Amino acid sequence: MSELSFEEMLNESFKTVHNGEVVEGTVIDVKPEQIILNIGVKADGILTRNEYSNDNSLDLTTVVKVGDKMEVKVMKVNDGEGQVLLTYKKLVAERGNKKLEEAFENHEVLKAKVVRVLNGGLSVNVDGARVFIPASLVSDTFEKDLNKYMDQEIEFVIIEFNPRRRRIIGDRKQLVVAEKKKAQEELFSRIHVGDVVEGTVKNITDFGAFIDLGGADGLLHISEMSWGRVDNPRSILSVGQKVTCLIKDIKGDRIALSLKFDDQNPWLTADEKYAVGTVVEGRVARMTDFGAFVELEPGIDALLHVSQISRDHVDKPSDVLNVGDIITAKIVDFNAEDRKISLSIKALQNDSQDETSDEQ
Repeated sequence: MSELSFEEMLNESFKTVHNGEVVEGTVIDVKPEQIILNIGVKADGILTRNEYSNDNSLDLTTVVKVGDKMEVKVMKVNDGEGQVLLTYKKLVAERGNKKLEEAFENHEVLKAKVVRVLNGGLSVNVDGARVFIPASLVSDTFEKDLNKYMDQEIEFVIIEFNPRRRRIIGDRKQLVVAEKKKAQEELFSRIHVGDVVEGTVKNITDFGAFIDLGGADGLLHISEMSWGRVDNPRSILSVGQKVTCLIKDIKGDRIALSLKFDDQNPWLTADEKYAVGTVVEGRVARMTDFGAFVELEPGIDALLHVSQISRDHVDKPSDVLNVGDIITAKIVDFNAEDRKISLSIKALQNDSQDETSDEQ
C-alpha cells in the first residue's frame, strides 16, 4: 500500500461544497467591506458587504471579528479566482420567509420592527424577510401620518404569502380591532350607571367631549359639564386632560357621562342662601324681552322680570342692562321644587324710599 504524500493527505482533509449549500465558517479576516471565512475547503470563502446586508454603508468590522463562527450559503464554488462566493443575507431571508410561511399557515401573531415608512404603508423586517403592511391595514382608523411607527415594534398577522411574486402582506388592523373589542367587553362588564370613572379627553366638539374610558368612549355633553352654564366646552377642557366623571346612562355601547355630581349640586343649600328677602349680587347671564336671567352662582340662575328692574317704566331689559353686568337685587320668590328664584331691583328701591319717608 503506497503512502500518501503530505499534500495528498492535506487535500483529502478538505471537504467539497456545492452551490446553494449552507455551511459554517470561521472568520479569519474582516475588512469594512468584506469578510473572509474558512469554510473547510481549499479556497477561502468571501462574503462581501452587499451579501451581508442591504445597508451599503455598514462597516463589517463592527458586526463580526476574527474567530467568530457564522452560517452562510454558497453562491458560487469558484469565482474564477479560486475563491468561494458566499451570502449571508439570502440565507437569513430564506429562513425569514420560512418563518413567515409557517406564521401564515398557523395564523400566528408576529412582532417586528418597522424599517421603512412608505406612501402606501409600512415595511417591517422579520429575520431578514420583508413584510408590507398597507396603510389601510395599519389601524382601525385613518392614520394621517405613518412616520410615528418608524423604528417601532408592532404586532401583525400574515394574510398573504407569495414570495415568488414578492407579495408578503401583513395586517395589524384586525389585531387592533380584536384588542379594542376585548377591552370594550371588559369595560362594560364592570361599569354601571352611577359609577365614578376616570378617563382622558379624546376629542372636543361644540356639543360636548368624548372621553376615552379605556375600552370605549363616553360622551360628556355640554349640558353635563357643569352645574353652571357652559358656552364652549374648550373653555374648560383640553385634549389629553384627565377627568373624573359620573356614568349617567348606558344604552347599548353608548355611555353618557356627567361632571355634575349630586353632592355638589348648588340647589342642596339654595334654600338657606337664597331665602325670600335676602339681598344678593349676581351677573346678568342672558336676556329675553320679558326679563334678564342673573347667575347667582354656577348652577343657579334667577329671573329678574322686566317689571322688577326699576320703579320707572322699562320696555325691555336690554334698554338698561347688558350681559355681564353685576347687579344687586332682592329675592322676592323662591320655589325649591321647580328650582326657580325671582329677583327685584325695584323692591330695593321701594325699601330705600320707605326708609327715606320714615326718616322724614
